[in-house]
Amino acid sequence: MLYKRKEIIKKYGTWYNLEKAIKNKEIFKLANGIYSDKDIVDPMAVVCKKYSSAIITMDSAFYYYDLTDVIPTKTYIATNRNTDTINKENIVQIKVPKEKLNQGAEVVTVDSLEVRIYNRERLLVELIRKRNQIPFDYYKELITNYRKIADELDMRKIEEYIALYKNEVNLGNALLREVF
Repeated sequence: MLYKRKEIIKKYGTWYNLEKAIKNKEIFKLANGIYSDKDIVDPMAVVCKKYSSAIITMDSAFYYYDLTDVIPTKTYIATNRNTDTINKENIVQIKVPKEKLNQGAEVVTVDSLEVRIYNRERLLVELIRKRNQIPFDYYKELITNYRKIADELDMRKIEEYIALYKNEVNLGNALLREVF
């Protein structure tokens, strides 16, 4: 179970008791203000506990959905465009306009914590939008894996997400050409 600073202090009562629990390895400090009763926790869960309004996206989400076997070295999150910039070396923050942020966000359980993550359809649209910013081999792997699951994807959702970016010329055509 993951805890924020307030939650763990409430559980242990005092800083002294918390420090004792950490020393006895009953509780583990994973990041500034984040604690766990397990010493190894998925980095996605830690980031989502720390930044509760964040949504897992891009490389982290592709890996979660088994669309790639490349283990991300950083956690990719989408946040509101107006949110403060997160300057952490293990986090890649993608700022999204408020009206587009929650489109395609779903809740999954990772290490007993509910985590918000974009669904595969939203990720496909993001992949096509950012295809020129992604290494070709990685892009090719993702598209190949999307082709394998094309029948499982919800076309209405894809059309809905494409409509979010109606100002981007030929996004829908590029998507159809690449996957379907």
